[in-house]
Amino acid sequence: MNVHTPKIDQTPSREEAENALALLRQWVGTSKDAEIDAVDPALRRLVTGTDTAYPVLARDYPEDFAVSPAYKDTLPDLQNGPSALIRGANRGIQHVGISNFRLPINYHTRDNGDLTLETSVTGTVSLEADKKGINMSRIMRSFYLHAGKTFSFGVIEAALDDYKSDLESFDARINMRLSFPMKVNSLRSGLSGYQYYDIALELVDTDGVRRSIMHLDYVYSSTCPCSLELSEHARRERGQLATPHSQRSVARISVEVKDGKCLWFEDLIDMCRRAVPTETQVMVKREDEQAFAELNAANPIFVEDAARLFAEQLQADPLIGDYRVLASHQESLHSHDAVSVLTEGDLFASESIDPKLFSTLFHVG
Repeated sequence: MNVHTPKIDQTPSREEAENALALLRQWVGTSKDAEIDAVDPALRRLVTGTDTAYPVLARDYPEDFAVSPAYKDTLPDLQNGPSALIRGANRGIQHVGISNFRLPINYHTRDNGDLTLETSVTGTVSLEADKKGINMSRIMRSFYLHAGKTFSFGVIEAALDDYKSDLESFDARINMRLSFPMKVNSLRSGLSGYQYYDIALELVDTDGVRRSIMHLDYVYSSTCPCSLELSEHARRERGQLATPHSQRSVARISVEVKDGKCLWFEDLIDMCRRAVPTETQVMVKREDEQAFAELNAANPIFVEDAARLFAEQLQADPLIGDYRVLASHQESLHSHDAVSVLTEGDLFASESIDPKLFSTLFHVG
């Protein structure tokens, strides 16, 4: 005997469809791509509301994917694209590259053998007007070929040769910044500690002419000669205790190192100490503090004096060509700084000064 049942309505309501869609969205949001594809890849398009013509894309990172030479040839390379892609003025660029890539570099020192120091490197090349751009990573790759050597200007030249050739540029520049430790003795207590000096080595290649430059920030105390005399006048004429004002000061010394010569970091530091002996101290007891007060009184200087005293030492050294002295006395009397610039030769001569140049002459303790 056959039993007939009424036909059940199989058409879902709008409310049921909306609930089902919400459930699907919740499930897809917590599921992996493989799980979704096992049910139906179309679910991705359905729940995200995207155009059904849009391709289904994998969202899991392909850890096992290997780049073949053929695949690599298909990758776009806009930086080395045609001149039609150039935006803006069709002009050459003097310097383009990368700044502040860091790595440990080994250096010779005059007094303490070899030291490995963290170094920040800036590398740039010139770019012709009809070239879209350069491959930035080539600068790093070229530099890393020499990173295991003990550095000198000769090694920097070899690194510059490599990336200048690799990038087919006419001009190039390498700048290496480091913090150089040097042990110094206290004035009277017999203690010692490490003073750190901000130093940079720079090699500039322009029109086939290369120039080697060393930069040093030297931090010292400057006692105002005028304030010293006024304080002594108050003591002598009125029996009034008075103290002259002095302040932490910074000189940035930049020197051209002549071809084939070796100018040690310590050599340049020694020149600065001879010029202005009131270098800030590392280890200080009471007898050292008193000695420092006496040393400042014996060497009061205006910022003009500082520039000329540094220049006197630099121009007397046969290893040094052109040079520049930037000095900043960060006044304790005034709410502004006293500054000076003294240059020798064409390398550092400039009619214009970076508006923020002197704000970089600030020692961070």
